[in-house]
Amino acid sequence: MASLRPSTRPDGGWEPLPEALAAFWTERHLCTLTTRRPDGRPAVVPVGVALDPERGCAWVIAGGGSRKVRTLRAAAASGDPLDSFVAACQVDGARWSTLEAQAEVVDDPAEVTRAVERYAARYRQPRENPERVALRLTDCRFVFGARLAG
Repeated sequence: MASLRPSTRPDGGWEPLPEALAAFWTERHLCTLTTRRPDGRPAVVPVGVALDPERGCAWVIAGGGSRKVRTLRAAAASGDPLDSFVAACQVDGARWSTLEAQAEVVDDPAEVTRAVERYAARYRQPRENPERVALRLTDCRFVFGARLAG
């Protein structure tokens, strides 16, 4: 097992990730997103995660009323940064990686559009959703198995 915090450029973007890790996070793999419920129990849901190396973050798109969004809005209001800590994980056979990050709910239309564009590049164009928001994952740390370390 290995871990990596992407190096940040002066413009806020990431320096290139190792080739195998970058490829794995570009291939079409569904992920799970783990958030922390108010009572401390984990909540795990399927999501699509799209990296945005130019902005130094990753994106998840979601409905504004979804449980994960409500949980993260409550986490932001709590003031405890641990409440907004998430883990996104994907696996394909013996290859796996987890992205640990701080998450924030983003309502700004331009940022949501950016998240949708990144999602569409990895997966497919999502259906229209006027309630859509984005989760911006920052302060990222990748954890991954030996198959992606080389």
